[in-house]
Amino acid sequence: MQTIEQIQNFKGKYPKQLWYLFFSEMWERFCFYGMRGMLYFYMVHYLLMDKETANLQYGATQAWVYAFTFIGGLFADKIFGFRKSLFWGGLLMITGSVILAIDPKSFFFVGVSFSIVGTGFFKPNISSMVGKLYKEGDARTDAGFSLFYAGVNLGALIGGYVCIAIGKGEMLTNLIPDGLKWNVAFGLAAVVMVISLLTFTQTQKSLGEIGLSPLLHLESSKRKFYEWATYAGSILIIPIIIVMVSNTVYTDYFMYAIGPISILYLAYEMRGFSIVQNKKLIAAVIFMLFSVVFWAFFEQSGGSLSDFAAENLDSTVLGIPLDPNGVNNSANSFFVIAFASLIGLVWLWMARKKIEPNTIIKFGLAFLFLAGGFWIFYYTKFFADASGKTSLDLFTFGWFIITFGELCLSPIGMSAMTKLSPQKTQAVIMGMWFLASAYGQYFAGILGANIAKASKNATNLEKLNTYADGYYQLAIYALIAGIVLIIISPLVKKLMQDVK
Repeated sequence: MQTIEQIQNFKGKYPKQLWYLFFSEMWERFCFYGMRGMLYFYMVHYLLMDKETANLQYGATQAWVYAFTFIGGLFADKIFGFRKSLFWGGLLMITGSVILAIDPKSFFFVGVSFSIVGTGFFKPNISSMVGKLYKEGDARTDAGFSLFYAGVNLGALIGGYVCIAIGKGEMLTNLIPDGLKWNVAFGLAAVVMVISLLTFTQTQKSLGEIGLSPLLHLESSKRKFYEWATYAGSILIIPIIIVMVSNTVYTDYFMYAIGPISILYLAYEMRGFSIVQNKKLIAAVIFMLFSVVFWAFFEQSGGSLSDFAAENLDSTVLGIPLDPNGVNNSANSFFVIAFASLIGLVWLWMARKKIEPNTIIKFGLAFLFLAGGFWIFYYTKFFADASGKTSLDLFTFGWFIITFGELCLSPIGMSAMTKLSPQKTQAVIMGMWFLASAYGQYFAGILGANIAKASKNATNLEKLNTYADGYYQLAIYALIAGIVLIIISPLVKKLMQDVK
């Protein structure tokens, strides 16, 4: 078994273990984004929710997914370790997908709730293991996270397009009976999650000591008690999640509480750290707060932009017939795959030349790209026909621009969380990073619901104009956020100390 030091002393740009985690995460993201891409459409067209409710429901569901990453990170840090937490989460995700495959209409919230808890145990811990592959201060870390993020998006690209296309009857129509389209679409998510777990279990020996339980020093009986209590607790909480996810008012109460509680918990942990470490943690919290705003805008993709794609976009990209919902779900992932490694290599080149922008400037650039993309979404209104249909080409170009914003924020943010947090709280900090995403998802649902409410009972052309005007407002707010980040960059840079 290799030691952590031996793993971290790898030659070249990437450690071999990164590729194993890459493929495990790729299949898990196929499952996650395949499910995510179907939720809003299925709620509107098969559960027959009105669009305002569906936006709120989508935001609540995704908020719970990311909120549970904080809880999953906490239990990984204190009891399971990264590996066991990841495996248990994968099993729960498989269970949720199988339940939805059996009867998505009757067991929708049951299956979704299993997937919520499972993702909470899986997602933050595989990202934390990527961070463990690098020594503190290793200039290759950002490039490694960028490559890992490409794996995330390869799974999202395939799952985001294939699952919704199968469910809508746009793919494999000759092979799948009409009444089983959605069963197969949800079932496919379970199949690829099995592949993800098999990939991890067959390669985890190469990780050496990374991700093992923090309770190995305890006697076996005591350690097993804590572990089995965690298993039982995560099963017993699922009925509560079913109630809270299906009633968004409970999600409101939860979101009012979980953020302040997590900050108080971090403040409690900070008592045992040095002033230098605490300054770094304050910088991490600043990144988290701005990421809430970024994801609130970006995650319109699963709500209002899903509706926009279904009703207001034509069905060709560069003359190629494509499902507009599939494009909305997967265009961003396609562009990430195409450019993530290139952007990572650019950061490496700039680091060697000592001209690489610091993390806070990268975050500011992310918002400027986000503003540009939403301005393009707004500009689609000028290409609409009388029926309210507009250019899928221009819409896809908007995602092209936003992708560069995501590449300046998400992989860089994950990397920053590992570099700014002390060893004993890394999984919790990574969980808080995803908790910030939960707030982004939550506010995304509220924003989408407001747009849907404003366009209620409108003609398709009027609806297009209402949605486009809403995206114009988001572009303005994103621009302001980017400018603010660049202005405060010197202050945050001081808090970050030696972290670039």
